[in-house]
Amino acid sequence: MGQFLNMIDAAPAAEKWPLVRRLMMRERETFFAEMRAERPVLELPDNIAFITRYADCTMVLQRWHDFGVDLYKPKQGDYFMAQDDTADHWRDKSIMKSILDFEDLPELRSFVGQEAARILRDARGAIDAPQQLTRMVPCKLVQERFGFTGSDPRKLITWSYWNQTDAFHNQPFDRDVISDPDHVVAERKKAGIHLALYLGRVMIARWLQLKLHRNRNDSVTRLMRLSASKGVKFPLKKVLFNAGGLLIGTIETTSVTVNNALDELLRRPDMLARARAAAANPDHTEFDGYVVEALRFNPAFPYFFRTCHTPTQLAGGTPHAVTVQPGTTVIACTHSAMFDGEAYADATVFDPRRTMYQTFTLGYGHHECLGRAIATIMIPEIVRQLLLLPNLRAEGSVVYQYGVPEHFPLRWDA
Repeated sequence: MGQFLNMIDAAPAAEKWPLVRRLMMRERETFFAEMRAERPVLELPDNIAFITRYADCTMVLQRWHDFGVDLYKPKQGDYFMAQDDTADHWRDKSIMKSILDFEDLPELRSFVGQEAARILRDARGAIDAPQQLTRMVPCKLVQERFGFTGSDPRKLITWSYWNQTDAFHNQPFDRDVISDPDHVVAERKKAGIHLALYLGRVMIARWLQLKLHRNRNDSVTRLMRLSASKGVKFPLKKVLFNAGGLLIGTIETTSVTVNNALDELLRRPDMLARARAAAANPDHTEFDGYVVEALRFNPAFPYFFRTCHTPTQLAGGTPHAVTVQPGTTVIACTHSAMFDGEAYADATVFDPRRTMYQTFTLGYGHHECLGRAIATIMIPEIVRQLLLLPNLRAEGSVVYQYGVPEHFPLRWDA
């Protein structure tokens, strides 16, 4: 048996999952390799199963009838992402994808690049990335393109932050890292009230503009027009929920992903030099590959969690097969899955030729990221603007709070 399994087996029950979490974050490749080889389904106290193989992770994330998003429900209520195979999920997600026009991607990338460049130009050689850049750029996109016009950016960031924190970092199995879970819940509820009140005012303004035929071309207006048409079942309550989801899903996830990718590249001088050279190329395809691969090594979400509904065998066909039972929380460690040699050629090699669609960076299966298309241009473009700066360097480590970057001091030659 390997060294990590010996440590886990010897640990007291209450310490096993916290230990696994630490190993997952600090040891990465060697820990994952041992788990995949010796215990790909690690059964832990509190009815948790930690899985690490590509085949098992993809099966769990694909089979939503057997593995559901039950733990999202207390955090997200009736929002479609807290549902699996329901009419609301299929209809709402289809509507939201359709109003995020795919053909606008080149224009959106230009918008993001210009805004990031402006912020960096004004920073004059030093910036705290999460506080001044990586939240502010997606916030500007939400304001100008999604319809949150005239809003206070700090409030938008706060509303996104607490909703993301509660949904993804304040689950029952997070008690080892969240000292006051009730505080997080209270902040999320408060943020939800303020967000709803703000969106209510925006929706009234958009309704008046529609009546006066002064149409805007932002996401909230598109949703209002659709609701008013009665062409599909999409009442005003749905407009409010789904417009709020655009905000919540954009700011914080973009920030953590950009910071993780940049941090990984700055730790790899050889790849950093190549990425900088590629950043100056008008064709961004090559450059984007460096960001994608950096996120394979340092993902924003190293795992996704599901609740088992149907007795299901995992690690089937191996000597380590285990049948998980209904009610089990299955933690699908997609970070490990992206280093599984059965699915990835030269899995431990940093290869910028890989694409976003070969990774779990934006989720997988039924609950893949709604904003996948926008994320694939916004995240690398913000990183690209940073790498265009002369002699960009980190002045300290990324400081995380509640699982997301709060501080990352950067400097360059202004």
